[in-house]
Amino acid sequence: MTQQQAPLLTDKTFEKLKSYIYDNAGICVSEIKKHSIENHLARRIRDNRLSNFDEYFLLLSRDGNERKILYDIVTTNETYFFREPNQLEVFSKHVMPQVLKNKRVREVRVWSAACSSGEEPYTLAAMLKENEPLVRTDIIGSDISDGVLEQARRGIYSSYSVRNVPPNYLKKYFKARENAYELDESIRKMVRFSNINLVDEKLVRAIRNVDVIFCRNVLIYFDDKSKRKAVSLLYDALAPNGFLIVGTSESLYNVTRAFQPTVINRVVLYHKAGT
Repeated sequence: MTQQQAPLLTDKTFEKLKSYIYDNAGICVSEIKKHSIENHLARRIRDNRLSNFDEYFLLLSRDGNERKILYDIVTTNETYFFREPNQLEVFSKHVMPQVLKNKRVREVRVWSAACSSGEEPYTLAAMLKENEPLVRTDIIGSDISDGVLEQARRGIYSSYSVRNVPPNYLKKYFKARENAYELDESIRKMVRFSNINLVDEKLVRAIRNVDVIFCRNVLIYFDDKSKRKAVSLLYDALAPNGFLIVGTSESLYNVTRAFQPTVINRVVLYHKAGT
C-alpha cells in the first residue's frame, strides 16, 4: 500500500473508533482530534502492512501492544514540573501534616494517577524529600501510555518541562545537559511507575491504602459514567482519612457525594472520612 492509497478515516469509522476507545479506556475522543488521529493511524496501517481500517480493528482485537499505541495517540500528555503551585503548597503545608497526624508510623503513600511523563510524581517526590526527609515514602506514578512511562523512567526533560521549577530545586536535583535536564537519581528512585487504566477495576483495585491521590486534568476526558466509575475506584484505593486532589478546573460536585469537600486557601480537596 503506498502513501497515496492510505485509507480514509470516514465519519462512520471515526465513530466506531471513538466507541472502541471509550469502551476500553473510558476516554471520550473529541471531534477536533480526528485529523491528527487519521494521520497517525495511516502510518500504523502502513507499518503493519494492512489495507484498511477493518483490518486495523482486527489487529486491535488481538494485539494488546497495538491498543497501547492507540492510547498513546489519543491521550494528551502536556505537563510540567510544579504545575498548579497553590495545590502543591496546600499538599505540603496542610495535607501532609494531617495525614501524618493520623499515623503511628511516619510513612506516606502517594499516587499520581495519569502522570504522563512523570513531572507530577517527581515534583511530589522532591517536595517530600525537602520538607519531610524523615518520612518513609511510597510514590506511584501511573498512566495508560507505555510511551510516556518510558519517558518518565528515563528522567530526561526539556527546558519547557522545568520552566517552573524553583531555583533551589533546579540546582539541587537537575543536571543541565545539551538541550535537556537530567533528574537526579535520588528522586527517580523514589517513584515507581505502572501502566494503569483508571476505569479498569482489576488494575485499580490492586492499589490500596493510599494517603493522597493526585488525579489532575484527567477527568475532563471522561463522560459522566466513566467519571463516576473512575472516582469510585479511586475512593476505594484511598486509606481512611485520605485525600483526592483533582485539577483546579475540575469538580466532583455532580459526580459523587462520597467525599467531604474541603477548601483550604481556595484549593478544593476531597476528603475520605475515616472509617
